[in-house]
Amino acid sequence: MAVVSSPLSTLRRFARPKPLVEQCELCGAVLPPEHQHLLEPAKRRLACACDACAILFDSGENAHYRRVPRRIQVLRDFHLTDAQWESLHLPINLAFIYESSPAKRVIAMYPSPAGATESLLSLESWDELVAENAILREFETDVEALLIHRIAEHREYHRVPIDECFKLVGVIRTHWRGLSGGYTVWGEITRFFGELNAREGGHA
Repeated sequence: MAVVSSPLSTLRRFARPKPLVEQCELCGAVLPPEHQHLLEPAKRRLACACDACAILFDSGENAHYRRVPRRIQVLRDFHLTDAQWESLHLPINLAFIYESSPAKRVIAMYPSPAGATESLLSLESWDELVAENAILREFETDVEALLIHRIAEHREYHRVPIDECFKLVGVIRTHWRGLSGGYTVWGEITRFFGELNAREGGHA
């Protein structure tokens, strides 16, 4: 397993205090606090965008940028046994999995104090999950992910925009203290998923 360094600019965006005024990175328009994101798949880099610029990349046919959807869905009927989870060989009980067009494969990543870390995911393991959870076939390549939360008693599975995954990584990287993370980081993770669940049903 190797720490992925390419998304560092994305993680810094979520880990550092936001500027008072954010601007669209394409046209320079002033953006509200809640705004659209574009993903540059080749670099795993997020760019802030206004609605007018974001819609230009809505079709997914542009090779450089893809619009990140806003859809958040709790997958209440998702099927993942403990044995299947163990087969993914992830060291912590948080992970996000998405299909990468540049890599031409499915990628599993987990948040860590060092950033987003990639774990090996066998095609057989993923194919088994897809066979039992047909909704995974509906996810948009690069910009939507399966977010898995199995810390303590939790068994939560979400369909989320990829920027929410990087946001979670930024939360953990910012608040982690010592070897175990400390009290604060676990409270922030709980807060993150509480807010995520409250926003379920967001528009794509």
